[in-house]
Amino acid sequence: MSNYTVESTKVETSDGAKLHTRLFKPIEEGDVKDNLVIVLVHPFSILGGCQALLKGIAAGLAEKGYKAVTFDMRGAGKSTGRATLTGFAEIKDVIAVCKWVCGNLSSDRILLVGSSAGAPIAGSAVDEIKEAVGYVSIGYPFGMFASILFGRHHKAVLNSPKPKLFVMGTRDGFTSVKQLQNKLSSAVGRVETHLIEGASHFQMEGPEFDNQMVNLILPFISSL
Repeated sequence: MSNYTVESTKVETSDGAKLHTRLFKPIEEGDVKDNLVIVLVHPFSILGGCQALLKGIAAGLAEKGYKAVTFDMRGAGKSTGRATLTGFAEIKDVIAVCKWVCGNLSSDRILLVGSSAGAPIAGSAVDEIKEAVGYVSIGYPFGMFASILFGRHHKAVLNSPKPKLFVMGTRDGFTSVKQLQNKLSSAVGRVETHLIEGASHFQMEGPEFDNQMVNLILPFISSL
């Protein structure tokens, strides 16, 4: 039997999209470690990205004593609205969910975790949310072709003074290790990288890496 529960709710954005949102938390309130909440941002909606891809990580974090929130961005899953190609409208989705977290879970500390195209979107939101204390990217698409869509997001996260952890597979098809290192050389503040040997971009979105992601996120939380 799992030692976490899941609750569902709808969160409305500033422009009227209604986002299907799930809260993963330990069964016993006394098992909650602290008031930091992890908000996870899923991969590219237009390629089928949805919150279900983050269920394993959210559940793993809840089992370790943290509240974790996943949600379908506009136009994905059961959420209303329309997905965008460049992910700029979706920044409002991240902000709305974080506002809901602060208001409903009495939290004033949020860790943003973005997977694939969710990483640039979360990165653009991180300094818009004063309660965000850190940022984790899983497979940030920094490469040349991905930058056609997401290039305008890069500056926000690289210029953020908040602590950042970039996790990537060494065989990521969108971003080479060299491209990642080049981009991060200009980043402000504390920047950590963790390379997963031999892992490809879409493999890291799969369930076989969920435990590893949880085990990378936990020490990063402790360092905040």
